[in-house]
Amino acid sequence: MNDIASTPAIARYARVLTIAGSDSGGGAGIQADLKTFAALGCYGMSAITALTAQNTVGVQGIHAVPPAFLKAQLQSVIEDIGVDAVKIGMLHEPGVVDVVAWAIEHYQLSQVVLDPVMVATSGDRLIADDTVRVLVDRLFPLVTVITPNLDEAALLLQQPIASVSELSGAAQALMLQGARAVLLKGGHLPGDEVVDVLTQRGQPEVVLASPRIASRNTHGTGCTLSSAIAAQLALGLPLEDAVRAARAYILGAIQAGASVQVGHGHGPLNHGYAPLATRLL
Repeated sequence: MNDIASTPAIARYARVLTIAGSDSGGGAGIQADLKTFAALGCYGMSAITALTAQNTVGVQGIHAVPPAFLKAQLQSVIEDIGVDAVKIGMLHEPGVVDVVAWAIEHYQLSQVVLDPVMVATSGDRLIADDTVRVLVDRLFPLVTVITPNLDEAALLLQQPIASVSELSGAAQALMLQGARAVLLKGGHLPGDEVVDVLTQRGQPEVVLASPRIASRNTHGTGCTLSSAIAAQLALGLPLEDAVRAARAYILGAIQAGASVQVGHGHGPLNHGYAPLATRLL
């Protein structure tokens, strides 16, 4: 009989944990995250914060996971398998935010991407009002980077962002709320280009622009981008390089899924358009 404990470890996978909500339609949330991790050659794990009844048309219902059970999921995964990077998505209530903050501090998780999921592509609100302030106070100072879109940044800053020229100031204002780095996504602005701004403490601002891809299938783009950044961090890239690689991946996924129909609303990206072999560390 083989003794597992005595078997020498030859190598290990790049391990990425998603802490997020479940999208029953498969286009966003942990489903999109796990597809992304696999496509980029990483080993994906999940701790579910909420169940949603959701499809390409909208969100029909949200059922929050009790904080104590989220904590149990985190303990199970981290204490056995370990984590190289974390992506955080939908956190529906303050108690869940507190558990996630505890896990980052207790396990000293160092590569953490926070996508402050507040509004779905369909326009549905996904976060309670009293959770927003707890999210900012507890998590912004702990994570590596936050990745809000314009709707989420506007909610956080209590003012709209109407042009590309306003992205830099908005990113700086989010830094003042305690973030170490901000990737502010400008995809909701009009124009032929999509412009994002990456701001890090003590480093020059980076402006990232790419041609806009015409597609109705944009459900889960924010989840996919943040999970791709986490995957690249797990594989050893520094933040700016991880963001650039993640943007390249998501642009390819949008392009590959643009002509496909899934459901009757905003369909998903093609996460598996160019899968990589699982990478070993």
